[in-house]
Amino acid sequence: MKKQKIVVLTGAGISAESGLKTFRDSDGLWENHRIEDVATPRAWKRDPELVLEFYNMRRKNVLEAKPNKAHYGLAELEEHFDVHIVTQNIDDLHERAGSTNVMHLHGEILKMRSEQNEQLIYPIEGDINLGDKAEDGAQLRPHIVWFEEAVPMIEHAIPIMRSADIFVLIGSTLVVYPAAGLIDYVLPRVAKYVIDKQIPDTSYYSIIPIEKPATEGIEDLKRMLLG
Repeated sequence: MKKQKIVVLTGAGISAESGLKTFRDSDGLWENHRIEDVATPRAWKRDPELVLEFYNMRRKNVLEAKPNKAHYGLAELEEHFDVHIVTQNIDDLHERAGSTNVMHLHGEILKMRSEQNEQLIYPIEGDINLGDKAEDGAQLRPHIVWFEEAVPMIEHAIPIMRSADIFVLIGSTLVVYPAAGLIDYVLPRVAKYVIDKQIPDTSYYSIIPIEKPATEGIEDLKRMLLG
């Protein structure tokens, strides 16, 4: 019998419980930096060394972090469902927890690419330094979609959303576009579960709210889906 397809959209809230800070913290800063100074093309042009240093430290943070119960819970659902995760996060915690179908909307911190050619992508676990070049001779940069840049994976995520039999939103405030608009592509008849400490405004949709942190909410979700 064909498994039902669960499509999960995850945001920073799921990784926050593994100790990874989000740029939506109350002070508006991301690890004591303004977004404009470290996560935009203008910042890269103005001070590439600062940007590289910032992401080198984020990479260390990710490598030190461990998947939490929410990551493992989603991986366990693959025993019963065809689970596809579309994540706004740049870490690899879903993969380390065992999820096998993960799409990263905003890039991956453990990869780097040519600043000229978006197709020249390489794995990395160490640092990127000024002067490190891709095979086309261009400076290497983090394989991250910065603010003010296009999000090419959105086009690939839309058909996944449309194909959902069940939709789950975890740890996203639905304020970062275009990712926040993906829920619009989930078919109206599909059950929509939302797990968050503070449920975002989804008044436009009929949702099943689970107002808890991701690590606790995943247990409720599993009970609801598996009985």
